[in-house]
Amino acid sequence: MSNTPTLAALPFPGIDPVLLNLGPLQIHWYGIAYIVGILFAWWYSRRLVSNAALWGDRPASIKPLDLDDFLTWAVIGIIIGGRLGYVFFYDFAVFLQNPSGIIAVWNGGMSFHGGLMGMLIAMILFARRRGFPAFSLFDVIAASVPIGIMAGRLANFINAELYGKTTDLPWAFIFPGAGPEPRHPSQLYEAVLEGLLMFIVLRLFTHSMHKLRQPGFIAGLFVLWYAFSRILVEFVRLPDAQVGYLAGHWLTMGMILSLPLALIGLWAMKTSGNRRQNP
Repeated sequence: MSNTPTLAALPFPGIDPVLLNLGPLQIHWYGIAYIVGILFAWWYSRRLVSNAALWGDRPASIKPLDLDDFLTWAVIGIIIGGRLGYVFFYDFAVFLQNPSGIIAVWNGGMSFHGGLMGMLIAMILFARRRGFPAFSLFDVIAASVPIGIMAGRLANFINAELYGKTTDLPWAFIFPGAGPEPRHPSQLYEAVLEGLLMFIVLRLFTHSMHKLRQPGFIAGLFVLWYAFSRILVEFVRLPDAQVGYLAGHWLTMGMILSLPLALIGLWAMKTSGNRRQNP
């Protein structure tokens, strides 16, 4: 492929990653994405547990006030899990030499798979403390987070990071700092697949097929859909430079971490009919 950009390539919009500069305080789009995602998930999950029609003969064992209290647990789980996941999965050698950098989350570096693990631990501990089924909490949260994922991927696009391989497709972008070649906007692919489409599909299963009555089904579908979408996009997305490809020019860390998610998702969906909504 020529090093000269094609006429079909789109110029990068050049949105400033910093939304507001307030003296020494900078508000980044990436941080706004996290806030929007968390607040939307909190609002939407409260609506799910308040809608008696979604739960059948017995009301949801989770109450809106429970989700108010869980909000703090969720934030802690996402931040700690996401950061530690990035450290151990993607840049362990660097942080081993400079452990103080682990807490510098403002410099970037969060892992979805790590954040998912952090949320999972937070949900298990919280459900045990409140005495309701963990799988029902998994379902409610899973149905609520895709919009946050979409917001995060849009922030990745604004930051001109996690872009894809070179391509001559008409919707390719020339990303700053990535050379003159047009590239796949892999962040936008993920925003659509992991965010918007997944939210629509999960809403279909919660509201039209009433799968909240089978604890674990929605959560299983969430991780299966995410794993499939992530693996698909990884074929055109460039891996993190410090990790690179793990085999040839196709296998990535994102694929390896997503494969067990797919298996877990299938298991959760298949066994969901054996679980009770209430303890």
